Amino acid sequence: MKSLKLAVLSLSLVLFGCASACSEPNEEAGGSGVSPGTSGDSMVAADGSASEGQAMTTDPKNEEGAAVREEVVTLGAGCFWCIEAVLEQIDGVLDVSSGYMGGEVDSPTYDQVCSGTTGHAEVVQVRFDANVLSFDQLLDWFWKLHDPTQVDRQGNDEGPQYRSAIFYHSEEQRSAAEASKAREAASGRHRQPIATEITAASTFWPAEDYHQDYYRGNRRQSYCRFVIAPKLDKLGLEK
Repeated sequence: MKSLKLAVLSLSLVLFGCASACSEPNEEAGGSGVSPGTSGDSMVAADGSASEGQAMTTDPKNEEGAAVREEVVTLGAGCFWCIEAVLEQIDGVLDVSSGYMGGEVDSPTYDQVCSGTTGHAEVVQVRFDANVLSFDQLLDWFWKLHDPTQVDRQGNDEGPQYRSAIFYHSEEQRSAAEASKAREAASGRHRQPIATEITAASTFWPAEDYHQDYYRGNRRQSYCRFVIAPKLDKLGLEK
């Protein structure tokens, strides 16, 4: 059955289904989860004691020579390959990591999450310099890079793992996210209600290694050419 799935992978991706890529070779990462307020080697107290969940650093400097004010947020907007390809190009973003959040299963695999039964969303955890890119500005990109009115899907990618979600890491982020959502709903850009959930961050489970920087390493792959590249072009970003 696995070989049959692999045989039809290319055809499935041409039909724009990121979920069909669940049949790709799974490099079982299995790694440990990262608690709320942490992202890789960037640590923020899980209780929100560091500026209510914001990581503050004074030694690193940005390109203008100012101190980096690092903050972390986790976002779901459909296939994480797409979100990552957009946000890693935005000035002020320090790092984007693909993974899973919001489910009931520890150390979930891609195949498990694709089944839609674990409760997880495909997400990216974003570390950004708030002195260069404000949280509101980052959310402006979030609203533009996907259709937040779709429920448990994004385009032809269907299932709760593709839901639109903002996982906040502080009460300040929660308040800002709700205000941003209200502004977006009142903007007149959407005919349907916004379905984006705003939820406290839980354990972030990094996705398998082959998902990280997926677009950069697989530009000629069908899903990248027919789904991600047009999205980048529409947003005026590098393909």
